[in-house]
Amino acid sequence: MIIWTITNKHELEILGNTHTPSAPPTTCVILMHGFKGYKDYGFIPILAHDLCEAGMVVHRFNFSTSGMTNEIETFARPDLFALDTWNRQVEDTVRVVEAVRSGEIEGRGLPIYLVGHSRGGATALLTAGRYGDAMDLCGVVTINAVDVCSRISQEEQDAIIKRGYTITESARTKQALKIGSAWLQEQLDDPEGHDVLLQASRIACPVCVIHGDSDQAVDPSAGESIAKACGTDRVLIAGANHVLNMPNPSSVEDERSAPLTAATETIAEFIGSHRAG
Repeated sequence: MIIWTITNKHELEILGNTHTPSAPPTTCVILMHGFKGYKDYGFIPILAHDLCEAGMVVHRFNFSTSGMTNEIETFARPDLFALDTWNRQVEDTVRVVEAVRSGEIEGRGLPIYLVGHSRGGATALLTAGRYGDAMDLCGVVTINAVDVCSRISQEEQDAIIKRGYTITESARTKQALKIGSAWLQEQLDDPEGHDVLLQASRIACPVCVIHGDSDQAVDPSAGESIAKACGTDRVLIAGANHVLNMPNPSSVEDERSAPLTAATETIAEFIGSHRAG
């Protein structure tokens, strides 16, 4: 496994890990975490490992404003978490794709697929909807993705703009984390660019929409809405919760849950079928 750091246009670090197969790879996968998640969270390293075993180069990375470093016990950079916005996540995704294309990180010349979990799934859709043609993406996969950028009430929106921030608590670390008002303001300034379903409808490459039927964090109807916007069918995984029934932390030596196995097989089949086509 390769550990890397690249810098984005804001001079912030994007920290990543690359899983490289022993045989020549067929595909490059960029794996994106969700809200208050990180590249080492739960099933993500296992999914990266198992897709690599299937012959793919897989990059998993922390968004530059995730607040996370390689010190996974805590949000070591809450100051960066406060800067997080959808645009910054899209920019980071574009930056990682550019790093692959240029040979800065592994995978140059390979077909590229974005795979995003939860909020990372919506970021993948926004990225592909806005820039997919220019980036020449070969496919997008969402896992338990949200279908809107925000569901907060008008009253709370007004309060955030006035206050300059809102607070969210990490159930994992118990830290009170600030979300700066820029996160909301950019949505108000550019509603079209932050309309997940609209951007999803503009994606030219194939899309695979995976959702657990027991996801209590993001209702499975979100997956149905995304699939409809993309003109595809939702893949519903029986018994799967938001994190595919895997604990955090998990290890590649751990037994895979049935939902994680099903999701991994679905992704591999999707990429294999479209690569072959």
